[in-house]
Amino acid sequence: MARRTDIKPIGVELYFLPVETRMPLKFGPETLTYVTCARARVRVTDAAGCQADGWGETPLSVQWVWPSSLSYEERHAAMKAFCERLAEAWTAPMTPGHPLEVGHAFTSERLPGLLAACNAGRAEHEPMPWLGALVCNSVFDQALHDAFGNLVGKPVYETYCAEYMNCDLSAYLTPDEGSPASFAGKYPDDYLISPRPNRLPAWHLVGGKDPVKSEELTGEEPDDGYPVLLRDWIERDGLTCLKVKLRGNDPAWDYDRLVEVGRIAEDTSVLWLTADFNCTVTDPAYVNDILDRLMSEHPRLWQMILYVEQPFPYDLEENRIDVHSVSARKPLFMDESAHDWHLVKLGRTLGWTGVALKTCKTQTGALLTLCWAKAHGMTLMVQDLTNPMLAQIPHVLLAAHAGTIMGVETNASQFYPEASLPEAQVHPGLYQRLHGTVDLRTLSGPGFGYQVEQMSRVLPDPVKRVGDI
Repeated sequence: MARRTDIKPIGVELYFLPVETRMPLKFGPETLTYVTCARARVRVTDAAGCQADGWGETPLSVQWVWPSSLSYEERHAAMKAFCERLAEAWTAPMTPGHPLEVGHAFTSERLPGLLAACNAGRAEHEPMPWLGALVCNSVFDQALHDAFGNLVGKPVYETYCAEYMNCDLSAYLTPDEGSPASFAGKYPDDYLISPRPNRLPAWHLVGGKDPVKSEELTGEEPDDGYPVLLRDWIERDGLTCLKVKLRGNDPAWDYDRLVEVGRIAEDTSVLWLTADFNCTVTDPAYVNDILDRLMSEHPRLWQMILYVEQPFPYDLEENRIDVHSVSARKPLFMDESAHDWHLVKLGRTLGWTGVALKTCKTQTGALLTLCWAKAHGMTLMVQDLTNPMLAQIPHVLLAAHAGTIMGVETNASQFYPEASLPEAQVHPGLYQRLHGTVDLRTLSGPGFGYQVEQMSRVLPDPVKRVGDI
């Protein structure tokens, strides 16, 4: 039965905000030096004609979503063009509902066709992958959730319940065969942490090109008042958690890198490490050998590794690798391969034990994946896409409400701290890590609690304006 609070989008504005990194960030074989953040404003209306606006944002992280030999600019332009196509599609007629219902319908029913049409126009070029489509779509989906919270006057995480939703989770999720889990009569709030914590441990990214000791400095590093060396970051921010980017195709380098970072961690305040192999490993023995050698030669360092992240190719259906031997050693988290709960279900049968959620795969998809994973005893993490500006806010809120294995990854302050200065005026604790944590206490009010009207950011002209806005 429809509810009076059901909404539909009636207008969209799309903005592109360019951001340059102060240090290069390596993604597998590629390196990121600049990125475009897509920001959307979506206007919604309910049956009574009441209207509200919401905002969403994400970096269009080309190297992460679309690894390829194609030039960066070709992929970058294709993703921006797809965002513009989506702006048109989000204002087409659709059935009103709760934002999770509207977002799920759009992603499952409309997005595949839009991606197919996009790729048909690229007949002589490599098609954009589904992950790229999800990232482009996420800004509109986030804005829809924010607008709903603004319309009903509630923080958005207080709306994921029977009071506002027309269907329980059984309309979207199916338990694994043989599992006692049931989604009948369950809503997302049954799987969310409430009240949320207002401080979260912050994970710092040790990128593949990051200098970790003074001998690695070339003299080309920025002199901008921010740290460069790992020890300086640890001291300044009081870090306790380090995520180490590895190559996945060079076992000697990967092992030495873990030992090198681990020694610094042991000498400082760091408690936890995680290893990210960036989808480049094809044989579990590669990871097992590194972990086993660490356990033998550096047992304290081995103990500090909290989990291992996505060593294997992200196309899980094409690469059905049995990974039980890895997860028998350390918790093993899906990231790029966890597009939705269906793939998480497949991953669980292959031996994956945890899921790294990301708001850039849509707020709707992250919530549904969270619920399925928790119902089946899987551990959660919320991973960063180096989210600056508004993108940081839904990201940390998801981590706070998810109940992660340990805090949240947050590294925009490492790679482009100046990008978020207007947002940091309102939410300073989100953009500066202090005592190894981020502080969410300023996030309050309806929607995601952005408080956009208090931010001094001057936006460029929208690249697309569609509908009633």
